[in-house]
Amino acid sequence: MARPRYLLSAWPWRAAGYLLSGAVSGAVVLVALVGLAVAGGVLAVVLVGLPLLVGLALAGIPVAWAERGRLRLVDAEPVPHWHREPETAGLWAWLTTRLRERATWQELGHALLYAGLLWPLDALLLTVGLLVPLAVTATPLLMATAGDGREAKVVKVWTVTGWPAAGAVAVLGLLLLAVGGYGLGVAAGARAGLTRLLLASRDGELDARVVELARSRVRLVDAFEAERRRIERDLHDGAQQRLVALTMTLGLARLDAPPGPLADQLARAHEEAGRALAELRELIHGIHPQVLADYGLGAAVADAADRSAVPVDVHLELPGRLPRAVEATGYFVVCEALANVARHSGARRAEVRGGHAGGRLWLEVWDDGHGGARAARDGAGDGGGSGLTGLADRVSVLDGRLGLSSPPGGPTLLRVEIPCELSETAGACA
Repeated sequence: MARPRYLLSAWPWRAAGYLLSGAVSGAVVLVALVGLAVAGGVLAVVLVGLPLLVGLALAGIPVAWAERGRLRLVDAEPVPHWHREPETAGLWAWLTTRLRERATWQELGHALLYAGLLWPLDALLLTVGLLVPLAVTATPLLMATAGDGREAKVVKVWTVTGWPAAGAVAVLGLLLLAVGGYGLGVAAGARAGLTRLLLASRDGELDARVVELARSRVRLVDAFEAERRRIERDLHDGAQQRLVALTMTLGLARLDAPPGPLADQLARAHEEAGRALAELRELIHGIHPQVLADYGLGAAVADAADRSAVPVDVHLELPGRLPRAVEATGYFVVCEALANVARHSGARRAEVRGGHAGGRLWLEVWDDGHGGARAARDGAGDGGGSGLTGLADRVSVLDGRLGLSSPPGGPTLLRVEIPCELSETAGACA
């Protein structure tokens, strides 16, 4: 608007088109909202009106879509929407997602404000900034046609007689038209700014970013678990099979070799290959145990308890399978906790309890050791490192919580809660 050729550009007319389209569409929105509200309220007693009331609640969505399109007349920057994509396909999933969103109700509020206040304001601004100056400028034409060359009514307020007066009024109209061109630009810019504020609030942007962050975090967890399974499969099918073949070959060579230095070397090589194979199998089991993938968290925890150096009682009741990322996190939390018990606690026995309730997996690892474990240390006693902190970080990725109670003298209780849903029916493990 600060440019000298602003009045000769298309922007004054684009501003006028924006306000004109706002006045017309606002009147249509008002009629539609009133119609939906009245029909839905009257017919709600026979349940026919309930879909109409749902349509009224969702009416802000198409209105906001049209407003975003109209904004392009005066604002080149698009206005984003903050609606989430439904997690599943289908009309019901779409409806429930939209009705739970803040953006839907925000757009409904904009539609109500638009229908009740903003479109009359658009019409008033267009009248004052364009129609009145045009009517004043057209005074000589009105005198020549409707006034028979003798007089003319200027905006139906005062009467002009004589051509000199009509010419002076026309010049005044041109000045008002120039002023109105700037006024329309200011009004359309302010009106567009208000619409942008109502449809693209900072809260909606933050909500959308939080949702996308949560989804990207879940995708990263899934990708991480998929990579763990791939590494486990490659090691199992590749390096482990070659070590097995090497061990068998060394064993056969050991049997065929005559007693002497060569037989002794083959024996040592055979033993080293066996130890390497055992370590590789333990590594594969730690990366992603097959029992976890095949039978679920209950069986995997029971297997970890059997391999623990400290006697462990397991009471884990899971009536179904959990998401893979949740099962993997729960399993490795239990394994790390049992490893800490064996290394640092001095416990004589431990216990693992758990289940699924209220949409959350909960796990508890208890031991009767001397306590003193802290979140920045692997366990009680003289252990060091940041094992529990790492567990807390891993659980937090899934929006879970980790709690630790370990007073000096014991006992120690580690509790983990992870929100999740059961995916399929399975037996309980106790």
